[in-house]
Amino acid sequence: MPLLARSVQTPLHIHVRRGAVADLGQILADGRISSGGDVAVVVGPGQGERIADLIRPSLGSADVYTTTGGTLDSALELATKLRSRQYDAVVGIGGGKTVDTAKYAASRWGLPMVSVATSLANDGIASPVASLIHDGIKNSYGVHIPFGVIVDLDFVENGPELVNRAGIGDVISNISALADWELAREVRGEPVDGLAASLARMGAEAVLAMPGDMDDDAFVTVLAEALISSGLAMAVCGSSRPSSGGCHEIMHAIDSLFPGTATHGELAGLGALFCTFLRGDERRFVQIAQCLARHRLPRTAGDVGLDADQFVQAVEFAPRTRPDRYTILEHLAMSPGEIRRKLAEYDDALAQH
Repeated sequence: MPLLARSVQTPLHIHVRRGAVADLGQILADGRISSGGDVAVVVGPGQGERIADLIRPSLGSADVYTTTGGTLDSALELATKLRSRQYDAVVGIGGGKTVDTAKYAASRWGLPMVSVATSLANDGIASPVASLIHDGIKNSYGVHIPFGVIVDLDFVENGPELVNRAGIGDVISNISALADWELAREVRGEPVDGLAASLARMGAEAVLAMPGDMDDDAFVTVLAEALISSGLAMAVCGSSRPSSGGCHEIMHAIDSLFPGTATHGELAGLGALFCTFLRGDERRFVQIAQCLARHRLPRTAGDVGLDADQFVQAVEFAPRTRPDRYTILEHLAMSPGEIRRKLAEYDDALAQH
């Protein structure tokens, strides 16, 4: 992933509650975001269009663009449209694909961007990273962090439960990513940013310990805030390091080799659990395994529709997705036979929890 510009910039506005989308007009009135009210609103199909209709009276002369999102081509196409007139800011309304498309297009022209998330699938809602597919492979691109983040629990509640639930897997994968970062410090002398690590860990620990589920406003609020903290951690250190290690290497490998298998967050959680097992950290393994089980998230290759051969192939391929990153996967440098033996041991350990 391209190195991000190191910055301690944080969003000017963060709103996580029911009815929060009504705050959009107030956010756009902030002269640091929009001086004249000329705003481009980017929506995805479904809830994004519905929200745009609801807030249209407060958007003034805003233009609304619809995008299916998710690819570099769609982001570049949107960026071209944003050159059709002079805009003060961009508002991305929808799920992760829509928000990432809007973030990338806004960054192309240095425009402030406000993220209005309708789902909690991953930490992209507030991160300086856009995950976009190019030539069939999902890549991460450095972008400007959103100037404002809105998570309206009313719209999250109306979204697909499985999509929102996946955000739990993405947040708790920070635990594994941080362990990989510490391993890289010990083995290669890679510097670790303490503030970034604290932000990433804080959200993950909160979700691990928080009772309740996606039908509980208190839990959903903690999850949303944890995803935002994860994004801020990346902004602080200038890379995705605090939130992306071997867990995400496995996720990207599965996405590349077996596209459409599962969501980003589901695969990140599964990858984190497997990498934690490889590290031999039994306490964390039990914690993460129980959290994934409690929230009905995948814990085995079979849970995401992969057989043992496919999972072994993905783990072997995983280090190639981030060749500059040192994780437990690079450290162990396992052969396919060794991965297969570890997978069998992993499945046995899970059977006990």
